[in-house]
Amino acid sequence: MKIELTVPTRLNEIPLINYQKFYASQQASNDDEFIMQKMVQCFCGIELKDVAQIRMSDVVDIVTNLTTILQDKPKFEPTFKIDNIEFGFVPNLENLTFGEYVDAESYWDNVEDWHKGMAVLFRPITEKKGDKYQIYEYKGSSEFSDAMRYAPMSVVISTRLFFWNLGIELLTATLDYLEKELETKELETLAKELNLSGGGVGTVAYIGWLRETLQSLMKLRDFHLESALLISRLQNKAMSYKNENLNAQKEKDELL
Repeated sequence: MKIELTVPTRLNEIPLINYQKFYASQQASNDDEFIMQKMVQCFCGIELKDVAQIRMSDVVDIVTNLTTILQDKPKFEPTFKIDNIEFGFVPNLENLTFGEYVDAESYWDNVEDWHKGMAVLFRPITEKKGDKYQIYEYKGSSEFSDAMRYAPMSVVISTRLFFWNLGIELLTATLDYLEKELETKELETLAKELNLSGGGVGTVAYIGWLRETLQSLMKLRDFHLESALLISRLQNKAMSYKNENLNAQKEKDELL
């Protein structure tokens, strides 16, 4: 039976929803052969039963190409389109509200919530002149989160890395500032300057929250390591199959 499938050649050809499906399946299994089949199913848009009909050598080639694509480090893209709607990144981060930041930070922790994180930072462009634009007012991530499941992975990954780096820089700078201020000021005085309730206790709680948030952002490094290990494992498995096939063909040729 002839199987028709479209193999992505670039990261921007993979929608987030396909990556989320693949990530969920590989989290639930340690079987590399099964994960390779799920990779072909999720990224090439075919049924799992149809993957079994594809030649092993072709599956290996597809997996090799896909794992290479997933290692790309795309440049940050402030705008992109889903169908005919153009979405833009928050044009002025200084105007990002506390609620928006907390929402975005929490959603990037889990792959299954990445579309919600995208919906916080990207919204439909309402007005545009050259490189300048205005976006739709934030009314909660649920408004555009379903649409963001179809955001290209090139935008998703670059946005996640951008937000991660931004969060690390902001929180580190804030903690450094507070620690220096505590060297010369009392907790009560600093609490008043920061407009924190609870006096000195409020200051301690605020610093604790900042540290917890920083630790949460640092977990993204663990995710990158986990992803790199999986990709490396699949590449090694694919290469092993290739070598076995080459050796088998060589032995066959020698017999002839």
